[in-house]
Amino acid sequence: MPNGPDDGRISRRLLLARGAVSGLGLWLLPSGLSARLSFGLEQGEGVKDDRRYLQAAVQAARWLRSVQVKTADGLAWPVDPAKPEHIETDLYHGTSGVVLFFVEAYRSTGDESYLKDAQAGGEYLLSKLPKSGDDFDCGLYTGLSGVAFALIEAGRYPGGANHRGGSRRCIKLLKAKAVKKGAGVEWTPTTDIISGNAGIGLFLLYAAREIPDKSLVDLAAQAGRRLVELGKPAGGGMKWAMNETFPRLMPNFSHGTAGVAYFLASLYRQTREKAFLDAAVAGGTYLRSVADTEGNACLIFHNEPDGKDLYYLSWCHGPAGTARLFYQLYRITNDKEWLEWVHKGARAVMRSGVPEKRTEGFWNNAGQCCGSAGVAEFFLNLYLSEGTWRAEYKEVSIRVADDLLSRATKTDGGVKWVQAEHRVQPENLAAQTGYMQGAAGIGMLLLHMQALDSKRQWWRHVRFSDSPWAAASPIA
Repeated sequence: MPNGPDDGRISRRLLLARGAVSGLGLWLLPSGLSARLSFGLEQGEGVKDDRRYLQAAVQAARWLRSVQVKTADGLAWPVDPAKPEHIETDLYHGTSGVVLFFVEAYRSTGDESYLKDAQAGGEYLLSKLPKSGDDFDCGLYTGLSGVAFALIEAGRYPGGANHRGGSRRCIKLLKAKAVKKGAGVEWTPTTDIISGNAGIGLFLLYAAREIPDKSLVDLAAQAGRRLVELGKPAGGGMKWAMNETFPRLMPNFSHGTAGVAYFLASLYRQTREKAFLDAAVAGGTYLRSVADTEGNACLIFHNEPDGKDLYYLSWCHGPAGTARLFYQLYRITNDKEWLEWVHKGARAVMRSGVPEKRTEGFWNNAGQCCGSAGVAEFFLNLYLSEGTWRAEYKEVSIRVADDLLSRATKTDGGVKWVQAEHRVQPENLAAQTGYMQGAAGIGMLLLHMQALDSKRQWWRHVRFSDSPWAAASPIA
């Protein structure tokens, strides 16, 4: 998401397929990150090597507890503990993402204190729910859909009745907020996964199964019909703008065609309405038409018209996100050509030289959205999922995760990751708490990595509504 709408102009091309690396890598790792931890990667740490990820996740949980804010309504986490007054509820930066991490920690360890923290965070979220008639954001990562997702996950366990009730309140508000537009409905002029109708629609499909409530599939289908009519012919297929007024078009997962088409493909799986599959395939066709395929890889530029020489690697604008569409299309059609495009994306990331090297599209960012955690999660899921299993993918996930461990900063309260959220602001460093840009998302990855090492049933853990790996058959 960062360096999407607020990105700066890029003038030189990064040829990842040839392994070229930006000179920025020499200064993107600031001297303030000198307190490192190895978590068993070196002798003397007192942690067995096969437990290093769990140990690091526990230390991340300690840090999150050390910066939590106790309110009359429950627990909350500031986005940046250096600014304790800045507390958000959303899934991207806010308390919802931390709640999900503590749910995951409880599922992974059985430690009920983590569940208590998750549910106390859920109580805070409940206290901040909007009322009917309020103006509020409905987005998956920026608004009410993400809050509802966190409440459903926190409400699965004893003591979660209030959270389940709160999620139903959220859904009622989302239903009321839908506006008839064109062939269907929308909540916002924005189409995308982050804050727009595609992400909201994905939450509705998830909630339809979890609540359950079949009417939510119908509502999601109305959103899908509106998105289909907003697609523009391009490259023998179809593309979508983030919204009709934004001057740049970002084709990848977070703000563009890959995310919208992913929702439409997911909608087809639920409805079998052929127009949704046709539009999703058209989106994939357009993306293939603009991909840089040098070296039998797949890289799709950050934006047009002024970012066609910039390639990101992680969830937001890189292969780690865009490959989700290709994998979803493979699962639906059983066409192995789509599966090969998943491997092409993985190949591009591996040839870039990350994480040891820093590229223009892979800067000093450790998070799930733009950085190392998102890349490691991608390769871990590839290794564990039906049709994409390759031993080399496990090796890449371990290498990137171990690099994250080496970049952790030790504090009296645990560990944190100091990073630059925005590529165009490398000097703006912070240790954040949330899922997409902070310790909660990194900790989630580390719990998944530990599950891999210990051969635990990773697929039973929290699985996001924008993830095709959720329903894939596990290999390990």
